[in-house]
Amino acid sequence: VGHWEEGAILFGLFSLSNALEDYALGRTRRAVRALMDLTPEEATLLAPDGTERIVAVADLRVGDIVLIRPGERIPADGMVAQGESAVDQAPITGESMPVSKHTGDEVYAATINTTGALRVRVSRISQESTLSRIVAVVEQAQQQKSRAQTFTDRFEGRYAIAVITGSIVAFFAFMVLGGETRGDAFYRAITLLVVASPCALVISTPASTLSALANAARNGVLFKGSGYLEDLGQVDTIAFDKTGTLTQGKPAVTDIIPLENGWSEYELIRLVASAENQSEHHISAAMTACAADRGCALAPTDRFDSMPGKGIVAQVDGVTVAVGNTYLFADLGVDTTAANHEAERLRAEGKTAILAGDRSAVRGVIAMADTLRPNARDVVSELTQLGIERTAILTGDHQAVAQSIAASLGITEVYGDLLPEQKLDVIRQMETGNTDGTGEKSARVAMVGDGVNDAPALATATVGIAMGGAGTDVALETAGVVLVADDLTKLPYAVALSRRTRRIIRQNLGFSLTVIITLVTLVLTIGIPLPVGVIGHEGSTIIVVLNGLRLLRTPKTVAPRELSLESRQIPTPA
Repeated sequence: VGHWEEGAILFGLFSLSNALEDYALGRTRRAVRALMDLTPEEATLLAPDGTERIVAVADLRVGDIVLIRPGERIPADGMVAQGESAVDQAPITGESMPVSKHTGDEVYAATINTTGALRVRVSRISQESTLSRIVAVVEQAQQQKSRAQTFTDRFEGRYAIAVITGSIVAFFAFMVLGGETRGDAFYRAITLLVVASPCALVISTPASTLSALANAARNGVLFKGSGYLEDLGQVDTIAFDKTGTLTQGKPAVTDIIPLENGWSEYELIRLVASAENQSEHHISAAMTACAADRGCALAPTDRFDSMPGKGIVAQVDGVTVAVGNTYLFADLGVDTTAANHEAERLRAEGKTAILAGDRSAVRGVIAMADTLRPNARDVVSELTQLGIERTAILTGDHQAVAQSIAASLGITEVYGDLLPEQKLDVIRQMETGNTDGTGEKSARVAMVGDGVNDAPALATATVGIAMGGAGTDVALETAGVVLVADDLTKLPYAVALSRRTRRIIRQNLGFSLTVIITLVTLVLTIGIPLPVGVIGHEGSTIIVVLNGLRLLRTPKTVAPRELSLESRQIPTPA
Protein backbone atom coordinates (compact mmCIF):
# COMPACT_ATOMS: atom_id res chain seq x y z
CA VAL A 1 0.00 0.00 0.00
CA GLY A 2 2.94 2.34 -0.64
CA HIS A 3 4.56 2.07 2.80
CA TRP A 4 7.50 -0.11 1.88
CA GLU A 5 9.85 1.63 4.34
CA GLU A 6 7.46 0.84 7.20
CA GLY A 7 7.30 -2.78 6.03
CA ALA A 8 11.10 -2.87 6.25
CA ILE A 9 10.93 -1.39 9.77
CA LEU A 10 8.31 -4.00 10.68
CA PHE A 11 10.54 -6.88 9.59
CA GLY A 12 13.62 -5.31 11.16
CA LEU A 13 12.02 -4.74 14.57
CA PHE A 14 10.40 -8.18 14.62
CA SER A 15 13.72 -9.81 13.74
CA LEU A 16 15.57 -7.79 16.37
CA SER A 17 12.98 -8.68 19.00
CA ASN A 18 13.13 -12.39 18.15
CA ALA A 19 16.92 -12.33 18.25
CA LEU A 20 16.87 -10.70 21.69
CA GLU A 21 14.30 -13.23 22.95
CA ASP A 22 16.38 -16.17 21.70
CA TYR A 23 19.51 -14.72 23.27
CA ALA A 24 17.81 -13.95 26.57
CA LEU A 25 16.05 -17.30 26.94
CA GLY A 26 19.21 -19.04 25.76
CA ARG A 27 21.00 -17.59 28.78
CA THR A 28 18.82 -19.69 31.09
CA ARG A 29 19.74 -22.85 29.20
CA ARG A 30 23.41 -21.91 28.89
CA ALA A 31 23.54 -21.19 32.63
CA VAL A 32 22.85 -24.89 33.24
CA ARG A 33 24.54 -26.43 30.20
CA ALA A 34 27.73 -24.56 31.12
CA LEU A 35 27.93 -26.79 34.19
CA MET A 36 28.77 -29.73 31.95
CA ASP A 37 31.88 -27.90 30.79
CA LEU A 38 33.09 -27.79 34.39
CA THR A 39 33.81 -31.51 34.46
CA PRO A 40 37.43 -32.21 33.45
CA GLU A 41 37.96 -34.50 30.48
CA GLU A 42 40.87 -36.38 32.07
CA ALA A 43 41.69 -37.75 35.50
CA THR A 44 44.78 -39.09 37.28
CA LEU A 45 44.08 -42.77 37.97
CA LEU A 46 46.11 -44.49 40.70
CA ALA A 47 46.95 -48.13 39.99
CA PRO A 48 47.14 -50.68 42.86
CA ASP A 49 50.95 -50.47 42.72
CA GLY A 50 50.79 -46.68 43.24
CA THR A 51 51.66 -45.64 39.69
CA GLU A 52 49.77 -42.76 38.09
CA ARG A 53 48.06 -42.89 34.73
CA ILE A 54 46.11 -40.19 32.87
CA VAL A 55 42.76 -41.56 31.63
CA ALA A 56 39.56 -40.12 30.19
CA VAL A 57 36.91 -39.37 32.82
CA ALA A 58 34.42 -41.41 30.78
CA ASP A 59 36.62 -44.47 31.32
CA LEU A 60 36.54 -44.28 35.14
CA ARG A 61 34.70 -47.09 36.90
CA VAL A 62 33.19 -47.45 40.36
CA GLY A 63 35.93 -48.31 42.86
CA ASP A 64 38.77 -46.61 40.97
CA ILE A 65 41.07 -44.36 43.02
CA VAL A 66 41.86 -40.97 41.49
CA LEU A 67 44.33 -38.33 42.64
CA ILE A 68 43.17 -34.71 42.75
CA ARG A 69 45.89 -32.14 43.32
CA PRO A 70 45.27 -28.62 44.71
CA GLY A 71 43.55 -26.42 42.15
CA GLU A 72 42.17 -29.33 40.10
CA ARG A 73 38.51 -30.15 39.56
CA ILE A 74 37.20 -33.42 40.95
CA PRO A 75 36.46 -35.68 37.96
CA ALA A 76 33.75 -37.91 39.45
CA ASP A 77 31.47 -38.34 42.46
CA GLY A 78 33.18 -40.33 45.18
CA MET A 79 34.37 -40.71 48.76
CA VAL A 80 37.64 -39.34 50.12
CA ALA A 81 39.92 -42.37 50.61
CA GLN A 82 42.90 -40.40 51.84
CA GLY A 83 43.84 -36.78 52.47
CA GLU A 84 42.32 -33.57 53.79
CA SER A 85 41.40 -30.44 51.86
CA ALA A 86 38.84 -27.68 51.40
CA VAL A 87 36.59 -28.17 48.37
CA ASP A 88 34.70 -25.40 46.56
CA GLN A 89 31.27 -26.96 45.99
CA ALA A 90 29.57 -23.83 44.60
CA PRO A 91 28.86 -25.32 41.12
CA ILE A 92 26.82 -28.14 42.71
CA THR A 93 25.44 -26.94 46.04
CA GLY A 94 25.63 -23.17 45.74
CA GLU A 95 27.70 -22.91 48.95
CA SER A 96 29.72 -19.71 49.00
CA MET A 97 32.59 -21.04 51.15
CA PRO A 98 34.83 -24.09 50.57
CA VAL A 99 33.88 -27.14 52.66
CA SER A 100 36.45 -29.15 54.63
CA LYS A 101 36.76 -32.74 53.43
CA HIS A 102 38.30 -35.64 55.32
CA THR A 103 38.54 -39.40 54.87
CA GLY A 104 35.06 -40.83 54.36
CA ASP A 105 33.46 -37.56 53.20
CA GLU A 106 31.55 -37.39 49.92
CA VAL A 107 32.75 -35.18 47.05
CA TYR A 108 31.05 -34.20 43.78
CA ALA A 109 32.25 -34.08 40.21
CA ALA A 110 33.07 -30.57 38.90
CA THR A 111 33.84 -29.17 42.35
CA ILE A 112 37.29 -27.66 42.95
CA ASN A 113 39.96 -29.01 45.29
CA THR A 114 41.55 -25.88 46.79
CA THR A 115 44.28 -26.79 49.28
CA GLY A 116 45.52 -30.33 49.97
CA ALA A 117 45.83 -33.39 47.73
CA LEU A 118 42.96 -35.89 47.84
CA ARG A 119 42.66 -39.52 46.87
CA VAL A 120 39.05 -40.22 45.97
CA ARG A 121 37.35 -43.58 45.43
CA VAL A 122 34.85 -43.23 42.55
CA SER A 123 31.27 -44.03 43.59
CA ARG A 124 29.44 -43.10 40.36
CA ILE A 125 30.44 -43.16 36.71
CA SER A 126 30.42 -39.83 34.89
CA GLN A 127 27.01 -40.38 33.27
CA GLU A 128 25.42 -40.91 36.70
CA SER A 129 27.17 -38.14 38.63
CA THR A 130 25.29 -35.56 40.65
CA LEU A 131 26.18 -32.95 38.04
CA SER A 132 24.81 -35.07 35.18
CA ARG A 133 21.60 -35.68 37.10
CA ILE A 134 21.24 -31.96 37.81
CA VAL A 135 21.53 -31.10 34.12
CA ALA A 136 19.13 -33.90 33.10
CA VAL A 137 16.50 -32.90 35.65
CA VAL A 138 16.69 -29.20 34.79
CA GLU A 139 16.51 -29.86 31.05
CA GLN A 140 13.47 -32.06 31.63
CA ALA A 141 11.92 -29.39 33.85
CA GLN A 142 12.52 -26.71 31.23
CA GLN A 143 10.58 -28.77 28.69
CA GLN A 144 7.60 -29.15 31.00
CA LYS A 145 5.02 -26.39 31.21
CA SER A 146 3.45 -24.91 34.29
CA ARG A 147 -0.31 -24.59 34.57
CA ALA A 148 -0.05 -20.86 33.84
CA GLN A 149 1.97 -21.53 30.68
CA THR A 150 -0.35 -24.35 29.58
CA PHE A 151 -3.33 -22.03 29.93
CA THR A 152 -1.49 -19.28 28.04
CA ASP A 153 -0.62 -21.69 25.21
CA ARG A 154 -4.24 -22.80 24.88
CA PHE A 155 -5.40 -19.20 25.03
CA GLU A 156 -2.83 -18.17 22.41
CA GLY A 157 -4.33 -20.34 19.65
CA ARG A 158 -7.87 -19.08 20.14
CA TYR A 159 -6.67 -15.52 20.64
CA ALA A 160 -4.59 -15.56 17.42
CA ILE A 161 -7.60 -16.73 15.40
CA ALA A 162 -9.70 -13.99 17.00
CA VAL A 163 -7.08 -11.33 16.15
CA ILE A 164 -6.87 -12.40 12.49
CA THR A 165 -10.64 -12.55 12.19
CA GLY A 166 -11.03 -9.21 13.98
CA SER A 167 -8.51 -7.55 11.68
CA ILE A 168 -10.39 -8.74 8.58
CA VAL A 169 -13.68 -7.49 10.03
CA ALA A 170 -12.00 -4.18 10.96
CA PHE A 171 -10.71 -3.78 7.39
CA PHE A 172 -14.24 -3.83 6.00
CA ALA A 173 -15.59 -1.75 8.89
CA PHE A 174 -13.01 0.98 8.28
CA MET A 175 -14.08 1.14 4.62
CA VAL A 176 -17.84 0.79 5.03
CA LEU A 177 -18.45 2.59 8.33
CA GLY A 178 -15.38 4.83 8.46
CA GLY A 179 -15.42 5.84 4.79
CA GLU A 180 -11.69 5.18 4.41
CA THR A 181 -10.00 4.20 1.18
CA ARG A 182 -9.07 0.59 0.65
CA GLY A 183 -5.37 1.41 1.19
CA ASP A 184 -5.95 3.33 4.43
CA ALA A 185 -8.34 0.69 5.78
CA PHE A 186 -5.85 -2.07 4.95
CA TYR A 187 -3.04 -0.11 6.64
CA ARG A 188 -5.05 0.31 9.86
CA ALA A 189 -6.12 -3.35 9.79
CA ILE A 190 -2.49 -4.46 9.44
CA THR A 191 -1.53 -2.15 12.34
CA LEU A 192 -4.33 -3.68 14.43
CA LEU A 193 -3.10 -7.18 13.56
CA VAL A 194 0.43 -6.30 14.71
CA VAL A 195 -0.40 -4.54 18.00
CA ALA A 196 -2.98 -7.15 19.05
CA SER A 197 -0.60 -10.09 18.56
CA PRO A 198 0.00 -11.95 21.86
CA CYS A 199 3.81 -12.19 21.69
CA ALA A 200 4.51 -10.52 25.05
CA LEU A 201 1.62 -12.37 26.65
CA VAL A 202 2.86 -15.78 25.51
CA ILE A 203 6.51 -15.21 26.44
CA SER A 204 5.67 -13.85 29.93
CA THR A 205 5.57 -17.22 31.72
CA PRO A 206 8.42 -19.21 30.08
CA ALA A 207 10.81 -16.25 30.35
CA SER A 208 10.25 -16.26 34.10
CA THR A 209 10.07 -20.00 34.84
CA LEU A 210 13.14 -20.91 32.79
CA SER A 211 15.17 -18.23 34.57
CA ALA A 212 13.96 -19.42 37.98
CA LEU A 213 14.78 -23.07 37.20
CA ALA A 214 18.31 -22.13 36.16
CA ASN A 215 18.79 -19.98 39.27
CA ALA A 216 17.57 -22.80 41.52
CA ALA A 217 19.90 -25.34 39.87
CA ARG A 218 22.89 -23.07 40.41
CA ASN A 219 21.95 -22.78 44.08
CA GLY A 220 21.56 -26.48 44.78
CA VAL A 221 17.77 -26.86 44.39
CA LEU A 222 16.26 -29.00 41.62
CA PHE A 223 12.66 -28.47 40.57
CA LYS A 224 11.50 -31.40 38.46
CA GLY A 225 9.04 -29.23 36.56
CA SER A 226 7.52 -25.77 36.36
CA GLY A 227 4.44 -27.06 38.16
CA TYR A 228 6.43 -27.76 41.33
CA LEU A 229 8.03 -24.32 41.06
CA GLU A 230 4.55 -22.83 40.88
CA ASP A 231 3.14 -24.93 43.74
CA LEU A 232 5.89 -24.46 46.32
CA GLY A 233 5.20 -20.76 46.70
CA GLN A 234 1.59 -21.51 47.63
CA VAL A 235 2.21 -23.98 50.46
CA ASP A 236 1.12 -22.88 53.92
CA THR A 237 2.15 -26.02 55.84
CA ILE A 238 5.49 -27.84 55.83
CA ALA A 239 5.92 -31.28 57.43
CA PHE A 240 9.40 -32.65 58.16
CA ASP A 241 10.65 -36.15 58.62
CA LYS A 242 13.02 -36.21 61.62
CA THR A 243 15.88 -38.65 61.11
CA GLY A 244 18.14 -37.61 58.25
CA THR A 245 16.10 -34.50 57.53
CA LEU A 246 16.02 -32.30 60.61
CA THR A 247 18.79 -34.37 62.18
CA GLN A 248 22.09 -35.70 60.87
CA GLY A 249 20.82 -39.28 60.98
CA LYS A 250 23.70 -40.46 63.17
CA PRO A 251 23.95 -40.42 66.99
CA ALA A 252 26.41 -38.40 69.01
CA VAL A 253 27.30 -38.51 72.70
CA THR A 254 25.42 -35.81 74.63
CA ASP A 255 25.94 -36.72 78.31
CA ILE A 256 28.67 -38.57 80.23
CA ILE A 257 27.60 -39.18 83.84
CA PRO A 258 30.00 -40.98 86.21
CA LEU A 259 28.16 -42.62 89.12
CA GLU A 260 29.23 -42.61 92.76
CA ASN A 261 32.30 -44.84 93.28
CA GLY A 262 32.50 -45.04 89.50
CA TRP A 263 35.13 -44.19 86.91
CA SER A 264 36.07 -40.59 86.15
CA GLU A 265 34.50 -38.97 83.09
CA TYR A 266 37.76 -39.31 81.15
CA GLU A 267 38.24 -42.95 82.16
CA LEU A 268 34.59 -43.76 81.46
CA ILE A 269 34.66 -42.57 77.87
CA ARG A 270 38.18 -43.98 77.28
CA LEU A 271 37.28 -47.49 78.39
CA VAL A 272 33.87 -47.53 76.72
CA ALA A 273 35.24 -46.20 73.41
CA SER A 274 38.09 -48.74 73.52
CA ALA A 275 35.60 -51.57 74.04
CA GLU A 276 33.16 -50.27 71.40
CA ASN A 277 35.96 -49.79 68.87
CA GLN A 278 35.66 -53.48 67.97
CA SER A 279 31.92 -53.21 67.30
CA GLU A 280 30.18 -52.40 64.01
CA HIS A 281 27.15 -50.94 65.80
CA HIS A 282 26.32 -47.29 65.03
CA ILE A 283 26.91 -46.51 68.74
CA SER A 284 30.57 -47.44 68.26
CA ALA A 285 31.25 -44.60 65.83
CA ALA A 286 29.70 -42.07 68.22
CA MET A 287 31.74 -43.35 71.16
CA THR A 288 35.06 -43.31 69.31
CA ALA A 289 34.30 -39.85 67.87
CA CYS A 290 33.61 -38.56 71.38
CA ALA A 291 36.86 -40.07 72.64
CA ALA A 292 38.79 -38.43 69.80
CA ASP A 293 37.20 -35.03 70.54
CA ARG A 294 38.28 -35.32 74.19
CA GLY A 295 41.80 -36.45 73.36
CA CYS A 296 41.35 -39.94 74.83
CA ALA A 297 43.90 -42.48 73.60
CA LEU A 298 42.15 -45.80 72.96
CA ALA A 299 43.53 -48.87 74.69
CA PRO A 300 43.92 -52.28 73.00
CA THR A 301 41.14 -54.82 73.50
CA ASP A 302 42.15 -58.33 74.52
CA ARG A 303 38.75 -60.03 74.31
CA PHE A 304 35.47 -58.93 72.78
CA ASP A 305 32.04 -60.55 73.13
CA SER A 306 28.90 -59.18 71.48
CA MET A 307 25.52 -60.01 72.98
CA PRO A 308 22.81 -59.07 70.45
CA GLY A 309 20.01 -57.01 71.96
CA LYS A 310 21.96 -56.45 75.19
CA GLY A 311 25.42 -54.99 74.56
CA ILE A 312 29.08 -55.98 74.63
CA VAL A 313 31.67 -57.21 77.12
CA ALA A 314 35.36 -56.60 76.44
CA GLN A 315 38.71 -56.83 78.23
CA VAL A 316 40.45 -53.44 78.15
CA ASP A 317 43.73 -52.81 80.00
CA GLY A 318 43.00 -55.79 82.20
CA VAL A 319 39.57 -54.40 83.11
CA THR A 320 36.34 -56.13 82.14
CA VAL A 321 34.19 -53.43 80.49
CA ALA A 322 30.48 -54.01 79.95
CA VAL A 323 28.47 -51.60 77.80
CA GLY A 324 24.75 -52.07 77.16
CA ASN A 325 21.31 -52.12 78.72
CA THR A 326 19.88 -53.45 81.99
CA TYR A 327 19.47 -56.95 80.49
CA LEU A 328 23.24 -57.16 79.98
CA PHE A 329 24.01 -56.27 83.60
CA ALA A 330 21.26 -58.58 84.85
CA ASP A 331 23.05 -61.44 83.07
CA LEU A 332 26.25 -60.36 84.83
CA GLY A 333 24.44 -60.26 88.19
CA VAL A 334 25.01 -56.52 88.62
CA ASP A 335 22.46 -54.28 90.39
CA THR A 336 21.35 -51.37 88.15
CA THR A 337 19.07 -49.55 90.59
CA ALA A 338 21.33 -46.52 91.02
CA ALA A 339 21.89 -46.17 87.27
CA ASN A 340 18.23 -46.57 86.31
CA HIS A 341 17.25 -43.21 87.80
CA GLU A 342 19.74 -41.33 85.60
CA ALA A 343 18.88 -43.49 82.59
CA GLU A 344 15.14 -42.78 82.90
CA ARG A 345 15.76 -39.05 83.23
CA LEU A 346 17.85 -39.05 80.06
CA ARG A 347 15.28 -41.12 78.16
CA ALA A 348 12.58 -38.64 79.16
CA GLU A 349 14.65 -36.01 77.33
CA GLY A 350 14.47 -38.10 74.17
CA LYS A 351 17.98 -39.54 74.46
CA THR A 352 19.29 -43.09 74.34
CA ALA A 353 20.84 -44.09 77.69
CA ILE A 354 23.63 -46.68 77.82
CA LEU A 355 24.99 -48.23 81.00
CA ALA A 356 28.71 -48.87 81.41
CA GLY A 357 30.58 -50.73 84.12
CA ASP A 358 32.34 -53.94 85.06
CA ARG A 359 31.37 -57.26 86.66
CA SER A 360 30.83 -55.66 90.07
CA ALA A 361 28.92 -52.41 89.44
CA VAL A 362 27.56 -49.92 86.92
CA ARG A 363 30.20 -47.18 86.84
CA GLY A 364 28.47 -44.61 84.65
CA VAL A 365 25.71 -43.70 82.21
CA ILE A 366 26.32 -42.33 78.72
CA ALA A 367 23.53 -40.63 76.77
CA MET A 368 23.35 -40.35 73.01
CA ALA A 369 21.01 -38.57 70.62
CA ASP A 370 20.68 -37.88 66.95
CA THR A 371 22.23 -34.46 66.39
CA LEU A 372 20.31 -31.65 64.77
CA ARG A 373 21.40 -30.36 61.38
CA PRO A 374 23.22 -27.03 61.58
CA ASN A 375 20.85 -24.08 61.11
CA ALA A 376 17.74 -26.30 61.42
CA ARG A 377 16.21 -23.93 63.96
CA ASP A 378 17.04 -20.90 61.80
CA VAL A 379 15.35 -22.60 58.83
CA VAL A 380 12.13 -23.14 60.79
CA SER A 381 12.25 -19.52 61.95
CA GLU A 382 12.78 -18.23 58.40
CA LEU A 383 9.87 -20.31 57.12
CA THR A 384 7.63 -18.80 59.79
CA GLN A 385 8.74 -15.30 58.73
CA LEU A 386 7.91 -16.21 55.14
CA GLY A 387 4.31 -16.86 56.16
CA ILE A 388 4.38 -20.66 56.55
CA GLU A 389 1.66 -20.97 59.18
CA ARG A 390 2.19 -24.57 60.31
CA THR A 391 5.30 -26.72 60.69
CA ALA A 392 5.19 -30.31 61.88
CA ILE A 393 7.39 -33.35 62.51
CA LEU A 394 6.29 -36.72 61.10
CA THR A 395 8.51 -39.54 62.32
CA GLY A 396 8.59 -43.21 63.10
CA ASP A 397 10.68 -42.44 66.18
CA HIS A 398 9.20 -42.31 69.67
CA GLN A 399 6.87 -39.43 70.50
CA ALA A 400 9.11 -38.29 73.39
CA VAL A 401 12.14 -38.06 71.11
CA ALA A 402 10.15 -36.17 68.49
CA GLN A 403 8.76 -33.79 71.13
CA SER A 404 12.27 -33.02 72.32
CA ILE A 405 13.48 -32.24 68.80
CA ALA A 406 10.37 -30.13 68.07
CA ALA A 407 10.80 -28.09 71.24
CA SER A 408 14.39 -27.24 70.36
CA LEU A 409 13.38 -26.14 66.84
CA GLY A 410 10.20 -24.23 67.63
CA ILE A 411 7.92 -26.73 65.85
CA THR A 412 4.54 -27.06 67.52
CA GLU A 413 2.93 -30.09 65.84
CA VAL A 414 4.50 -33.49 66.50
CA TYR A 415 3.42 -36.88 65.17
CA GLY A 416 5.56 -39.76 66.45
CA ASP A 417 5.51 -43.58 66.22
CA LEU A 418 4.23 -43.38 62.62
CA LEU A 419 4.36 -46.12 60.02
CA PRO A 420 4.83 -45.00 56.37
CA GLU A 421 1.10 -45.27 55.60
CA GLN A 422 0.32 -43.30 58.76
CA LYS A 423 2.54 -40.45 57.56
CA LEU A 424 0.44 -40.40 54.40
CA ASP A 425 -2.75 -40.23 56.50
CA VAL A 426 -1.41 -37.27 58.49
CA ILE A 427 -0.59 -35.39 55.27
CA ARG A 428 -4.16 -35.94 54.06
CA GLN A 429 -5.52 -34.72 57.39
CA MET A 430 -3.42 -31.56 57.12
CA GLU A 431 -4.65 -30.91 53.59
CA THR A 432 -8.34 -31.44 54.31
CA GLY A 433 -8.60 -30.38 57.95
CA ASN A 434 -10.53 -33.57 58.72
CA THR A 435 -9.29 -36.33 61.00
CA ASP A 436 -10.25 -39.00 58.45
CA GLY A 437 -8.46 -37.20 55.61
CA THR A 438 -11.57 -36.95 53.45
CA GLY A 439 -13.16 -33.89 51.89
CA GLU A 440 -11.85 -31.02 49.83
CA LYS A 441 -8.31 -29.83 50.32
CA SER A 442 -8.22 -26.54 52.19
CA ALA A 443 -4.45 -26.35 52.73
CA ARG A 444 -1.37 -26.88 50.62
CA VAL A 445 1.22 -29.07 52.33
CA ALA A 446 4.89 -29.69 51.53
CA MET A 447 6.59 -32.81 52.90
CA VAL A 448 10.37 -32.90 53.43
CA GLY A 449 11.97 -36.35 53.77
CA ASP A 450 14.81 -38.62 52.78
CA GLY A 451 13.87 -42.27 53.26
CA VAL A 452 11.84 -45.06 51.72
CA ASN A 453 9.33 -44.67 54.55
CA ASP A 454 8.77 -41.04 53.48
CA ALA A 455 7.95 -41.88 49.85
CA PRO A 456 4.14 -42.28 50.28
CA ALA A 457 3.90 -38.93 52.09
CA LEU A 458 6.17 -37.26 49.52
CA ALA A 459 3.91 -38.49 46.72
CA THR A 460 0.69 -37.41 48.48
CA ALA A 461 1.75 -33.91 49.55
CA THR A 462 1.18 -30.87 47.34
CA VAL A 463 4.96 -30.72 46.94
CA GLY A 464 7.38 -33.48 47.98
CA ILE A 465 10.90 -32.29 48.86
CA ALA A 466 13.76 -34.81 49.11
CA MET A 467 17.18 -34.47 50.70
CA GLY A 468 19.48 -35.08 47.74
CA GLY A 469 22.61 -36.33 49.49
CA ALA A 470 21.22 -38.61 52.18
CA GLY A 471 17.98 -39.37 50.34
CA THR A 472 17.19 -42.84 49.03
CA ASP A 473 16.57 -43.39 45.33
CA VAL A 474 12.86 -43.93 46.02
CA ALA A 475 12.57 -40.59 47.83
CA LEU A 476 14.49 -38.78 45.08
CA GLU A 477 12.30 -40.29 42.35
CA THR A 478 9.05 -39.52 44.21
CA ALA A 479 9.76 -35.92 45.24
CA GLY A 480 9.14 -32.94 42.98
CA VAL A 481 11.93 -30.86 44.53
CA VAL A 482 15.42 -32.02 45.54
CA LEU A 483 17.83 -30.23 47.91
CA VAL A 484 21.07 -31.41 46.29
CA ALA A 485 23.47 -31.19 49.24
CA ASP A 486 21.02 -31.91 52.09
CA ASP A 487 21.20 -28.18 52.88
CA LEU A 488 18.00 -27.24 54.70
CA THR A 489 18.85 -23.55 54.40
CA LYS A 490 17.93 -23.86 50.71
CA LEU A 491 14.30 -24.56 51.65
CA PRO A 492 13.39 -20.94 52.57
CA TYR A 493 15.30 -19.83 49.48
CA ALA A 494 13.23 -22.19 47.29
CA VAL A 495 9.94 -20.96 48.78
CA ALA A 496 11.02 -17.34 48.28
CA LEU A 497 12.11 -18.02 44.69
CA SER A 498 8.78 -19.65 43.88
CA ARG A 499 6.84 -16.68 45.24
CA ARG A 500 9.10 -14.25 43.43
CA THR A 501 8.54 -16.17 40.19
CA ARG A 502 4.76 -16.05 40.59
CA ARG A 503 4.92 -12.33 41.32
CA ILE A 504 7.03 -11.59 38.23
CA ILE A 505 4.76 -13.71 36.03
CA ARG A 506 1.76 -11.68 37.23
CA GLN A 507 3.68 -8.47 36.54
CA ASN A 508 4.47 -9.65 33.01
CA LEU A 509 0.94 -10.77 32.24
CA GLY A 510 -0.57 -7.55 33.61
CA PHE A 511 1.90 -5.35 31.72
CA SER A 512 1.54 -7.18 28.39
CA LEU A 513 -2.27 -7.12 28.57
CA THR A 514 -2.23 -3.40 29.40
CA VAL A 515 0.02 -2.63 26.42
CA ILE A 516 -2.17 -4.68 24.04
CA ILE A 517 -5.39 -3.03 25.23
CA THR A 518 -3.83 0.45 25.02
CA LEU A 519 -2.44 -0.04 21.50
CA VAL A 520 -5.63 -1.66 20.18
CA THR A 521 -7.68 1.21 21.59
CA LEU A 522 -5.42 3.79 19.91
CA VAL A 523 -5.61 1.98 16.56
CA LEU A 524 -9.42 1.77 16.66
CA THR A 525 -9.91 5.37 17.77
CA ILE A 526 -7.34 7.82 16.49
CA GLY A 527 -5.09 5.49 14.47
CA ILE A 528 -1.32 5.26 14.94
CA PRO A 529 1.53 4.72 12.47
CA LEU A 530 2.59 1.10 12.03
CA PRO A 531 6.19 1.71 13.28
CA VAL A 532 4.82 3.15 16.53
CA GLY A 533 2.61 0.10 16.96
CA VAL A 534 5.54 -2.24 16.25
CA ILE A 535 7.79 -0.43 18.72
CA GLY A 536 5.09 -0.60 21.41
CA HIS A 537 4.35 -4.25 20.70
CA GLU A 538 7.93 -5.51 20.41
CA GLY A 539 9.12 -3.19 23.17
CA SER A 540 6.65 -4.78 25.58
CA THR A 541 7.90 -8.24 24.56
CA ILE A 542 11.50 -7.29 25.29
CA ILE A 543 10.53 -5.73 28.62
CA VAL A 544 8.72 -8.84 29.89
CA VAL A 545 11.65 -11.04 28.82
CA LEU A 546 14.13 -8.80 30.66
CA ASN A 547 11.84 -8.71 33.69
CA GLY A 548 11.76 -12.51 33.70
CA LEU A 549 15.54 -12.65 33.45
CA ARG A 550 15.75 -10.88 36.81
CA LEU A 551 15.08 -14.32 38.28
CA LEU A 552 18.56 -15.40 37.19
CA ARG A 553 19.87 -13.14 39.96
CA THR A 554 19.64 -14.33 43.55
CA PRO A 555 18.92 -11.44 45.94
CA LYS A 556 21.18 -11.29 48.98
CA THR A 557 18.28 -10.57 51.33
CA VAL A 558 14.55 -10.93 50.95
CA ALA A 559 12.04 -9.02 53.04
CA PRO A 560 9.83 -11.56 54.85
CA ARG A 561 6.86 -9.18 54.79
CA GLU A 562 7.05 -8.93 51.01
CA LEU A 563 7.23 -12.70 50.57
CA SER A 564 4.32 -13.46 52.86
CA LEU A 565 1.76 -11.56 50.75
CA GLU A 566 0.48 -14.79 49.22
CA SER A 567 0.13 -16.71 52.48
CA ARG A 568 -3.46 -17.63 53.24
CA GLN A 569 -5.10 -18.05 56.63
CA ILE A 570 -5.94 -21.76 56.95
CA PRO A 571 -7.68 -22.87 60.15
CA THR A 572 -5.71 -25.44 62.13
CA PRO A 573 -7.68 -28.71 62.27
CA ALA A 574 -8.81 -29.83 65.69
